[in-house]
Amino acid sequence: MQAEAFRALQAPLKQHYRDQPQAAMITLAASGHLDEGMVCTVATGQAIVQAGLHPATGGDGLAACSGDMLLQALVACAGVTLRAVATALGIPVQGGTVRAEGDLDFRGTLGVSREAPVGFRDIRLRFDLDTEATPEQLAQLLQLTEHYCVVYQTLRSTPPVSATLHTAGTI
Repeated sequence: MQAEAFRALQAPLKQHYRDQPQAAMITLAASGHLDEGMVCTVATGQAIVQAGLHPATGGDGLAACSGDMLLQALVACAGVTLRAVATALGIPVQGGTVRAEGDLDFRGTLGVSREAPVGFRDIRLRFDLDTEATPEQLAQLLQLTEHYCVVYQTLRSTPPVSATLHTAGTI
């Protein structure tokens, strides 16, 4: 898609959100179903994914690991955002790869050590691009991709998260 076509596609949405800011507030949702064993089935919109324990916590490796899914969501969001930013700026990107890696200490998840944190300690996002862009364009592309990537910014900003538990009688 060319920059002009992309801008034309987004222009009415941007104007609508300028005119009616409340229209831009959208709640995204996901749900899963607790299945037999250590599995939660999640509908992604395009497929059904069975999430289960990572092999490092006793899983058999047949179900998707939610930690992997988090990194996959980051890769997907960052890749789409980079493409959108490159298109809007007219920076030609012929292709490339996006990779996310995260370091976990499974002692925390398994309750082996109170000192070991539960969750990722460090996450790294890497883009390897096929482009003739200048170093200045690449710096701007990375900066704007980081800025506009929803998953990246969510991980960096850590919004409040809460959990509630209801029983079958209160659903």
